[in-house]
Amino acid sequence: MKINVSVVGRFHAFNLAAELEKRGYLNKLITTHPKFKVQQWGIPKNKIVSKLSLEIYKRYVERIGVFPRNKLENIAQRGLAKAASKYVTEADICIGWSGNSLEAILQAKNLGKIFILERGSLHYNYQMKIIRDEAKKQGFTFFSPKKRLVHSIPNYNHWQRELLEYELSDYISVPSQSVVDSFLEYGIPESKLIKNPYGVDLYEFYPAKKEDDIFRVIHCGDISLRKGIPYLLQAFSELNLENSELWLVGPIDPRINDILNKYQNRNIVLHGAKKQSDLYWYYSQCDIFCLASIDDGLAMVQAQAMACQLPIIATENTGAAELVEPEKNGFIVPIRDKEALKEKISYFYQNREEVKRMGKAAKTTIEKGFSWGDYGDRYSRNLEKIFSKHF
Repeated sequence: MKINVSVVGRFHAFNLAAELEKRGYLNKLITTHPKFKVQQWGIPKNKIVSKLSLEIYKRYVERIGVFPRNKLENIAQRGLAKAASKYVTEADICIGWSGNSLEAILQAKNLGKIFILERGSLHYNYQMKIIRDEAKKQGFTFFSPKKRLVHSIPNYNHWQRELLEYELSDYISVPSQSVVDSFLEYGIPESKLIKNPYGVDLYEFYPAKKEDDIFRVIHCGDISLRKGIPYLLQAFSELNLENSELWLVGPIDPRINDILNKYQNRNIVLHGAKKQSDLYWYYSQCDIFCLASIDDGLAMVQAQAMACQLPIIATENTGAAELVEPEKNGFIVPIRDKEALKEKISYFYQNREEVKRMGKAAKTTIEKGFSWGDYGDRYSRNLEKIFSKHF
């Protein structure tokens, strides 16, 4: 079956495009990254459409501080969507990431093409509500896009664009049941939703030798309210475990500096953002991985940590149910539940043999179904079903 597929996006889109290329389905990848960079994923140069000027503009203007970062991100997303609309005609099926796709979706509909929207996070309405509630709970001011009526699509703010993309796309591909449930809650029909959990590069993430005997909990990702950092900090601090550390690896949202300062302690180590190629070492120096997020679609750091042989403690809003079998390779806890986090961290601290047993099981879980190849196989089967139905 010959299917021509064009992919619109950045970052995670490269993994998808690479898997489609292996199976002979990729027509074009439209991105803002340079061709030489994207070719590292094994994507041929002649199949890459690089709108590098958008990325250069965004990064330059961000550096000189003319516009806030989120506004620049929106400008880049709209520019990419407009550029992608020119290549829709060449494909049978187009795939684009939410926020990057509205103009391409409109063009696809005009031409009778199928458009699959990729949404890695919870439904935008759900996401904004839970973040707004958390900001209020923590005493922060929440700034959200204003909803306003406008007469031309290019002026729609990001929130409105997302909702239009959900409405106009033929299918929405999401990584976990928690994301599916959030879309159902806001009226998206189940027939429109495709669930396909993300993968991990098993050549890049693997266990290395642990260099000491300190019991460590690691969080990897943004250090922010969205990631539930206040609950993790409070839980770890109150446990006050001897010979233990909490490692926070990732960029820090300056708005939570006061919270970080409140829990400042020599046993809480801020490592900052690290190259992905270095993360396996950080995971391997730790005993368990903990993600206390209030909002995540399927945080890929979970699969990365599991591939490095760490058991998982994660909240129900991280998509962890796709990966974690409770008491076999980790635990799933409610969001905003400091006591549940304390209980599970303490369990692993007191049962080091369980850390090893569950860690090995975690690694096996990833090896048996959550590589990027597994993700590509599932995606290909979905594409074949869609193609058969519509063409």
